[in-house]
Amino acid sequence: MRSTKGCRIFTCLLFSFVVGAAGADDVQRPPRTIRVAAYDDAGVSRSLLEVLAVLDQYPDVAYERIKANAIREGKLADYDVLIHPGGSGSKQAGSLEESGRDRVREFVDGGGGFVGICAGSYLASSDYSWSLHILDAKVVDRAHWARGHGDVQIRLTDAGKKLLECDEDLQTILYYQGPLLAPADKPEVPDYEPLATYETEIAKNGAPEGVMKGTTAIAAGSFGKGRVVCFSPHPEKTEGLGRFVHLAVRWAAGIGDLQLAPSLNPEP
Repeated sequence: MRSTKGCRIFTCLLFSFVVGAAGADDVQRPPRTIRVAAYDDAGVSRSLLEVLAVLDQYPDVAYERIKANAIREGKLADYDVLIHPGGSGSKQAGSLEESGRDRVREFVDGGGGFVGICAGSYLASSDYSWSLHILDAKVVDRAHWARGHGDVQIRLTDAGKKLLECDEDLQTILYYQGPLLAPADKPEVPDYEPLATYETEIAKNGAPEGVMKGTTAIAAGSFGKGRVVCFSPHPEKTEGLGRFVHLAVRWAAGIGDLQLAPSLNPEP
């Protein structure tokens, strides 16, 4: 974890100054620190380093890298949000093993947050035997998952513009063979809320054209008492969009007033 000693000293001095100047009734509490566990084991790509570089910019986040065996041992109890970055979803799942995947499900079900990026979204989906089944999403055109990479345009929904604090409908973002998401209609998992859909597509390596457009690019959902946000593309690799990762972490941690449709909100 990054050192926060200097930040704590500064906060204490500032707090003392404000108390003396304004009185206790006028003091505003320092912002909550979000404790983030970033998965760092088999199946992780450079995406992890880029995610951590984004989080380094935000003083309200304190992160640690976490290994699969620590997850299996129940160490997620020390955190608010778990991030699974890009790489290979199946390899991440294999590293976690069934018991580790169960621990992740229990963590989110109990109120923890989950943010998945590319491989992490494959992992969160409800489409593979090794998936976590915490997002009610299937993967469209699984046969052509290696459909290539490049910049694409996504269209934010009203919910997406609110959660991601963005006024513009269209955003250009890097796509790198992430899952094309669509509702899986699993009765045991709440439906998700699309935050963005693909406006343009990548169709290389034999992938058919016309499939990617309109599928979900960013999704938000609930699982038990917890919140889930999944990115198919890579905001952490796209200049100017790293803030999307931070905003997703905040929402997954229960911060923010965005409410999903009534049936999609976490259980009380």
